Amino acid sequence: MTKPLTMRAFTRSDIEAAKNIIDDTEMFPSEMLDDMATPFFDDESSQDLWFVACTDEVVGVAYCASERMTDGTWNLLLIAINPNCQGQGIGKQFMDYIEQQIKNIPARILLVETSGLAEFEATRRFYPQCGYTQVACIPDYYEAGDDKVVFLKKLT
Repeated sequence: MTKPLTMRAFTRSDIEAAKNIIDDTEMFPSEMLDDMATPFFDDESSQDLWFVACTDEVVGVAYCASERMTDGTWNLLLIAINPNCQGQGIGKQFMDYIEQQIKNIPARILLVETSGLAEFEATRRFYPQCGYTQVACIPDYYEAGDDKVVFLKKLT
């Protein structure tokens, strides 16, 4: 039986669980999370949005930011699901939740990006399943041989 899933705003008490998910997914060094989340907690003018997905524990984390100098463009800069919970529809439900939250701002489009490396193939298949279209591939973006692949979804 699947445990009920809830989604909510990220809190300081979620940081350690989020770091564990980031470590388990090997997205980036988890020690970067403290600096990434500080504006969300400490800067009242920050428009950054952080969310968690929870069963009886935090199983997902996401981070969105508005794109400066645009009208309603947002970037999903981080979404990670605990590897033990992947393949259960949690990522799709979490994406739907994130989209609904930023639609209320309002947002026109949401961009997501990922690596072009072979180990990110499942990630690149995931976004089209959520209604995203690949709109760009920037060669050697992250480092030589590691392209940036950008997906877009219109929210209005």
